[in-house]
Amino acid sequence: MSETAQATAENQLNGEDLTELDISGMTCSACARRVEKALNRMDGVTASVNYATERAIVSGLGQREITAAIRQVEGAGYGAHVHQGPEDTWSKRASEERITSLRRRLIVAALLTVPLMDVTIVLALVPDWRFPGWEWASVLLSLPVVVWAAWPFHRAAWRNVRHQTGTMDTLVSLGIIVSFVWAIVTIVTGQSSGAGYWLGFGTTPGGADALYLDVACGMTTFQLAGRYFEARSRRRAGDVLGALGALAARTARVRRPDSEQVVPIERLRRGEECVVLPGETIPADGVVIEGAAEVDTSMMTGEPLPVRVAADDRVTAGTISTNGRLVLRAESVGANTQLARMAVLAEDAQARKSRVERLVDRITVVFVPAVIGLAILVTIGWLIGGADLGRAIGVGISVLIIACPCAMGLATPTALMVGVGRGASLGILVRGQDALEASGRITTVVLDKTGTLTSGRMAVRRVLATPGWTQREVLRQAAAVEQGSEHLIARAVTRAAEGKDIAVPRLEDFTAQVGRGARATVGGRVVTVGSADVLEHPAPPAIAAGVRAAEEEGRGAVYVVVDGETIGALVLSDVLRSGAREAVALLHEQGLRTVLLTGDGEAAARRVADELGIDDVRARVLPTGKANAITDLQREGQRVAMVGDGVNDAVALSTADLGMAMWNGTDIALKSADIILVREDLMVIPDAIALSRRTLSTIHMNLAWAFGYNLAAIPIAAAGLLNPLISAAAMSLSSVLVVTNSLRLQNVRSAAERVQRGQQAVQD
Repeated sequence: MSETAQATAENQLNGEDLTELDISGMTCSACARRVEKALNRMDGVTASVNYATERAIVSGLGQREITAAIRQVEGAGYGAHVHQGPEDTWSKRASEERITSLRRRLIVAALLTVPLMDVTIVLALVPDWRFPGWEWASVLLSLPVVVWAAWPFHRAAWRNVRHQTGTMDTLVSLGIIVSFVWAIVTIVTGQSSGAGYWLGFGTTPGGADALYLDVACGMTTFQLAGRYFEARSRRRAGDVLGALGALAARTARVRRPDSEQVVPIERLRRGEECVVLPGETIPADGVVIEGAAEVDTSMMTGEPLPVRVAADDRVTAGTISTNGRLVLRAESVGANTQLARMAVLAEDAQARKSRVERLVDRITVVFVPAVIGLAILVTIGWLIGGADLGRAIGVGISVLIIACPCAMGLATPTALMVGVGRGASLGILVRGQDALEASGRITTVVLDKTGTLTSGRMAVRRVLATPGWTQREVLRQAAAVEQGSEHLIARAVTRAAEGKDIAVPRLEDFTAQVGRGARATVGGRVVTVGSADVLEHPAPPAIAAGVRAAEEEGRGAVYVVVDGETIGALVLSDVLRSGAREAVALLHEQGLRTVLLTGDGEAAARRVADELGIDDVRARVLPTGKANAITDLQREGQRVAMVGDGVNDAVALSTADLGMAMWNGTDIALKSADIILVREDLMVIPDAIALSRRTLSTIHMNLAWAFGYNLAAIPIAAAGLLNPLISAAAMSLSSVLVVTNSLRLQNVRSAAERVQRGQQAVQD
């Protein structure tokens, strides 16, 4: 998708004038904070920079100011480029170059560090094996590592010095430089420390740590390894989102008057007819006009079973026809397809910051200088305690390295990024990462009825017939009239007749009676279908009683009249959405209270609530009163999620702690919601709650590890129990563990998929 198309789609959905910038050169969350400050210094500009996605969301930029914003970022020491959607080559190239550079430096560092450490440790542990000048030979071997391989850390540290700030790179660079310089000092002055460090198999003998070259090189290698695997893992996390954009077809098979022509997807126009062969991806949102097939929608909605489609059914771009040839009329193409809009929403959500992430950012800003100060104090403390200079510096380096808050900076954004991406593949579009936080704390789910729990499609529930007429004949007469109408009730009647294989006779002189019903001549007799207003005489008592009973249940009814005589009535009601009953049951299993909120009467609302097992009913609520109902629940101490789809739900969606809108809802409802539910079946609601809770749990686990690691490791290092080399390895491993733990969110399954797998396991 082009930059212009993406911006248009995004603005339509969000109502915001936002510019996305890809940022290169960031190595930690403190870097993101610096870029954010640089952009926010511009007049009228508000920016949010996310380290995990390496992207800035900026508001208040016109076309002229974009160049100034890029210069502002470059002035802070980083690179910037206007984001151009999933196919953005600049960001992909920057990511590839970073990973390639890290891999090249890691290989060189490892090839030189391994023999250096072997030689240095062996000679340090066995003094009799030392030869003249062995120290300087080690220095020459380590020089490429601490200078060239470690250059990214030194460059970032120098940038920090110029801007009078500190980041994790400052700590790493300081540790490497101090270790290397102290090694030179020991060689020149002939100093040697006392007892060595604990290495897991005991304490090394005196003189074993006289040289810190192994520490400087080992630290560089471990840090490069951590950064390399972290960069790869972060790209893999980002690929969860990229997979959504990759679903789009690259070509379309357009049907011309005399042939079928394969054209690039960019040339497909609205209204054109497309042919989709078995195994091909549907190129646009549209309506099937010929053919039938099973369509695989799992990549977009998470529904495991293919959906059968035929003429007049709607299909969406990105889904796959598995076993049939379809001809469809394209209605939404390019940036206007559901898939393209989903990708825009998901990208926007991944780039936004959560409250937890902003809190961690503020902590890491003060953490780095605090660590440097602590390392200096620990070094001084050991010197005052009587330790020699080498020992004191070694302990200070250990504190400096092991306290790096890299894992802290990655704990929240990586989990949220993967969670948002996984949600998109399950038919759950999270418009902001803070929505995941909110949904994880929900206690009550408020459900709108019409259009949410029900599909808005009517169905015939009962057929009432007078003596002398059968139910089948009453339905046949009604269907004959309604075949000439496009009204919702008319469609329900004709579908009911088709379902019972009733042959419908032809009609003549069809007349629609607005607000009352319809009339036509069928087989020479005048047949009328409609409300009580169409009755020429009172309905028979049995029919009237049946209609009253239906209305008390919250259902509607239409009378069927032949030549002025009422022969029966049809009881109709809205159709419940697929999985509604199971969804409510799952919400209860999750410990959530359910509330039905509707403007319908008490009887209709209570019938639906009883059928679905909903806890509480709030009926006859006006559109303006829905927000007040949400507020009342919040005053009771409830954290409320609202699920709706219409214009009258928009205020309630905004008032709730979490707003969820059905994808087929109105634009204003979509703009007011925090989470957009793409799947048709309502199992998507408990799926969204479950994913959010799992994401929050992962965040808490990551933060507990990151903070706990630093709290536990700093005292151990300060006590002199850790070699700086082990500190460097532990710090790198901590960051990799946090990212790997976040990637486990890709394994979250939808409830429908879990049920299907369980049934398959039973069958096997």
